[in-house]
Amino acid sequence: MESLILLGFVLVLSIFLGLELISKVPSTLHTPLMSGANAISGIALVGALTLAQDSQLQTALAFFAITFASINVFGGYLVTNRMLKMFKKK
Repeated sequence: MESLILLGFVLVLSIFLGLELISKVPSTLHTPLMSGANAISGIALVGALTLAQDSQLQTALAFFAITFASINVFGGYLVTNRMLKMFKKK
């Protein structure tokens, strides 16, 4: 129970820290930051694939992790690609 409270605290703290950091980033650095977030989501995707083996709870959590990480990876790729197209010469 104590570890669950600690994990919840870390989650809430990371959400607030992430929002604070993203709000301070200049708009010219958003594309490289999105690419870095895609790499981290790719690591989470691999971790979720290795998790989906033992129990039904782990399989359910892995399913949601795979779903959300995939949305983040593919959506981030599309946004990054679209932003990079804006800088190409016509």
